[in-house]
Amino acid sequence: MRLLLNQLARFGVVGLIGFVIDVGVFNLLRATILEPSVIHEGPFIAKVISTCLAIAANYFGNRYWTFSATKRDQVVREGFEFVIVSIGGMLITLACLWISHYALGFTSVLADNIAGNVIGLGLGTVFRFAFYRSWVFHPNRSMPLRGVEEAAVEAVPARD
Repeated sequence: MRLLLNQLARFGVVGLIGFVIDVGVFNLLRATILEPSVIHEGPFIAKVISTCLAIAANYFGNRYWTFSATKRDQVVREGFEFVIVSIGGMLITLACLWISHYALGFTSVLADNIAGNVIGLGLGTVFRFAFYRSWVFHPNRSMPLRGVEEAAVEAVPARD
């Protein structure tokens, strides 16, 4: 239980940094070059860009701090899995923004921020933490895959 609480606290700090990046870049882009009166899909594009930047920052924070005890030597595979889960979280966020902005017609800056940066990000965060903890940085996956395969072979009793 203590490990879980520690991971949740660290995940929260890393997430807060990612949140500041995400919200800051989103609002900067939405207010300038991706303003909806200039580009109709501006808020949606701004959210994709801001979320991708936050994902990159969160990867390093989670890999080297939140889940540092369970990171694997296979950085590329772990990074790929992290991106897959992060894209899932981003799709949840984008769905909330799309429904609010395009389906329901709530097009104000406040509505976009509530849909994308409160509701969507909240739901996406729960999704990401669950999959980071249970798949990407799971403790049983902390050794390299080659080591896991060798350990499995060694665990099988030899037949005489």
